[in-house]
Amino acid sequence: MEKFLAGNEWQWRLSRTIVQGVLGVFVANIDLIIGFGVLDPTMRALVVAFVMAVLSPIMAALGGGEEIVIPKGGGNGD
Repeated sequence: MEKFLAGNEWQWRLSRTIVQGVLGVFVANIDLIIGFGVLDPTMRALVVAFVMAVLSPIMAALGGGEEIVIPKGGGNGD
């Protein structure tokens, strides 16, 4: 699980993106799965994007990345 959450190799990054996408689609379609209420189709894309945006930092925090990268000069290329 540690490699999945904190690994920086391409296969772990791809796996995390796929899991985030699947969870986002699941949450966006929960109304159809449960059969309660109807979500506007234009809002589904926003829900998927929101879920992925929330899951990304949560998964990073669970991965335990103690290393904080701050560019020198405030990131302006100095």
